[in-house]
Amino acid sequence: MQDLIKLDLVDLGIAVALMAIAIALSAWEKLGLELNLAIATGRTILQLLVLGYVLDFIFALDDAWAVLAILTIMLTITAIVARNRISQKIPYVLPLVWGAILISTALTLVYTNLLIIQPERWYEPRYLIPLAGIMLGNAMNAAAIAGERLVSIINTSRLEIETHLSLGATPQQAVSQYRKEAIRAALIPTLNQMMLVGMVALPGITTGQLLAGVKPLDAVSYEILIIFMVAVANLLTTVLVTKGLYRQFFNSAAQLVR
Repeated sequence: MQDLIKLDLVDLGIAVALMAIAIALSAWEKLGLELNLAIATGRTILQLLVLGYVLDFIFALDDAWAVLAILTIMLTITAIVARNRISQKIPYVLPLVWGAILISTALTLVYTNLLIIQPERWYEPRYLIPLAGIMLGNAMNAAAIAGERLVSIINTSRLEIETHLSLGATPQQAVSQYRKEAIRAALIPTLNQMMLVGMVALPGITTGQLLAGVKPLDAVSYEILIIFMVAVANLLTTVLVTKGLYRQFFNSAAQLVR
């Protein structure tokens, strides 16, 4: 296996020049994206450098509590971002999303660690942190899409929901179709990726492993595992989020209150 070609500061400076070209192109076309691109470039550099130093420290420390601490921080940030996209007005959305993503990610990781990867230590940072990070990012998007869609549909279908309730339907029955629509919408990106993976573009994980010198078949094997993990975690996350979220719209007397 060939050693990875390392990038020095000069190489990274030339890479930053790519964004300078993008900013110049935006100015040329008068798109008004120059400031956004500049801020995004700065944040990308800063955030990834911080991440690199933090992970370097965690990997060197090689401690279970340190791994769990960084995963908890990642989970909390993920839940906050998803909550902000869903709604900041509905109570208990943050703990709902936090718990849903925790359950879906933890169950999937336990299954994968115990039955598939089987590392010598369950908290092996080189496996646990990257896999958890991938699932957290995808679960965040799935939760945000499903939650936002469900809230939007309920708010625009109040009359129909109240009609179902007046005819004897339970809250769960009244919003059942809306939940299904929200979950399906959230899973469209995942399903599209699964349908086209390897045909249109190389996935990020596969590309990274190939650049690191991993054999193509080994890289593809891990990509298959990761995609399946993401699919299960996303589905479980959206089921839990939508189930908890619709209940926030009804009181103990099964009346629509929001």
